[in-house]
Amino acid sequence: MYSQLIKNISKYIELNLEEERLFETFWTEKTITKGDYLLRNGEVCKTDNYIISGSLKAFYINSDNGKEEILYFAIDDWWATDIDSFQKQKASIYNIQALEETKLLQIQHQSFQKMLNLIPKLERYFRIILENYLGSLQRRIIINNSYDATHRYYDFLENYPKIEKKVPQYLIASYLGISPEFISRIKRK
Repeated sequence: MYSQLIKNISKYIELNLEEERLFETFWTEKTITKGDYLLRNGEVCKTDNYIISGSLKAFYINSDNGKEEILYFAIDDWWATDIDSFQKQKASIYNIQALEETKLLQIQHQSFQKMLNLIPKLERYFRIILENYLGSLQRRIIINNSYDATHRYYDFLENYPKIEKKVPQYLIASYLGISPEFISRIKRK
């Protein structure tokens, strides 16, 4: 399980064998089943979570209409965490739930801080991961504010083909702010 995360890290920084062994001591394995919550609104996010296999959705319930609003999906080789809640150890404003059986590597907040102190080069890795995440959020805001539903859907397919294969159409529709019927009409054309 650790080899997949080490391989992900090695795209950005190199850890020597001693650092890899030390790194592994901070993480624990966890499996959650379909429908289980990794995090619930109001709880403090106590772990940073790397997905070995499976898929998750992050969402909140719109207080105006009671509908589920999808914030993001996370699949194999991705991260799923409420960054603000994890970093500040304050209550989360959203939920993270398994869409299928999901295997994770988790690190507790205190262990995360200790790990960064003992292996300082990991700061660079996590900075790059956060920069990539921020860039995707900025891109999503621009796409949602500037493009019609058809363009948003095709952009999603182009940028996230693996998610489209793993996640039900109605959830993708929620993420894009369109109806599942609209996606069905696009697919029929």
